Amino acid sequence: MRVIVAPDSFGDTLTATAAAHAISDGWGRARSGDEIICAPQSDGGPGFVDALAVSGGEIRNAHVSGPLATPVDARWLLDSDTAYIESAQACGLALLGGPPTRESALTAHSRGVGDLIVAALDAGATKIVIGLGGSCCTDGGRGLVDALGGVQSARAALRGVELVAATDVENPLLGEIGAAGVFGPQKGADGSAVEILEQRNREWASTLGSGAGRSVAELPGAGAAGGIGAALFALGGDRRSGAEVVAERTRQAELLESADLVITGEGKFDSQSLRGKLVTSLAAASAAYGVPTLVLAGQVELSASDYERFGIVGAESVTDFAGSIEDAMRDASIHLRGLAEETAREWSIWRRG
Repeated sequence: MRVIVAPDSFGDTLTATAAAHAISDGWGRARSGDEIICAPQSDGGPGFVDALAVSGGEIRNAHVSGPLATPVDARWLLDSDTAYIESAQACGLALLGGPPTRESALTAHSRGVGDLIVAALDAGATKIVIGLGGSCCTDGGRGLVDALGGVQSARAALRGVELVAATDVENPLLGEIGAAGVFGPQKGADGSAVEILEQRNREWASTLGSGAGRSVAELPGAGAAGGIGAALFALGGDRRSGAEVVAERTRQAELLESADLVITGEGKFDSQSLRGKLVTSLAAASAAYGVPTLVLAGQVELSASDYERFGIVGAESVTDFAGSIEDAMRDASIHLRGLAEETAREWSIWRRG
C-alpha cells in the first residue's frame, strides 16, 4: 500500500514531525512492503513551521521576547519573499516552563510574535503568514502591536505587505465564546482572571477599532491565539485556514489522489475534533478520493458512530496502549511507535479477513 502519514502535533508532547516519524517507523516494522510518505500537518498551532519547512525554504532563528520575563529563541521560515511565523514559537504554552497558572494567564503577552514580524520585514518579506494556536497569552495581540510601535506605526510598517492570520479557530475576541471565556481557563485563568482578561480585551478592542477604522473584535478568528487574530485584522490582515495553508504548500491533494491509506492523529480525539479541526478535515478530504483514514491519538473519546461519517475507519489510543495517561505522555514517541506497529499488524489481519 501507499500510506500517507499526516498527523497534527500531540499537544506539547510531540510535534507533528516527531509524531509522523514515530508512526512511520512503527507501521514500517509491521508492514515493510508498504510505501510510507511522511507529511506532517498543522492548523496553525505548534508545529506549523516544521510542517511547512518539509516543502523547502530557509529556517531562520530569532532571539525574541518570551511570553513572560525571559527571552526565547524562535524559529521561522523564509521562502523567497514569504515568511511563515508560528505564534507558539514566541508565546506558546510550552514556553512557560511549567503548568499555566493564574499569574501566568494574567501576565503572558504576545510581544515576541511582533519581534518575529520585525525580523521578517527586515529580511524583505512581502507576505507574512502567521500561524495562530497553542498560545499561553490572552492579551488581544497588544504585545505584538507594541513591538511594532503601536497600531498606526504597525499599519505603516506593514503597508504593502500581505498579512495572513492562519487559524482554524473561529471564535471572536470577546464574549462567552471569546478568547478569555473559552481559552482562558485552559491557560490557567480562574473565574476572576477571565473577567479581568475580558475587560482588558474589551478596552483594547476599542483601541484596535479606532486605529483600523473598523471594528475587528467580532470577526471569526479574532479570538485565536489569545486574541492575536484581532490585532492582525486591525493591522490589515486576512484570515485563512491554517490547515489549508499547510495542505496547499505540502501538495496534500496530490498525495491523497495516489494514496491507499491515510494515517493521522492528534493529542485528544474528542468532540472538538468534529468541528472542522485538522484530523476530521483531512479525513473528509481523503474520503473524497475514496481513501480510508486511521486515527492514532493520545486519547480517544469518540465512538465509531461519531467519526465514521468523515471516512475514518478506526481510532486507536496511545493512552490505552501505554496503560495510563502518565505513561503515554512520559514516553510518547515510543508508545506511539508501538501503537502504530500493533495497528499495522491488525490492519493486515483485517485486510486478509
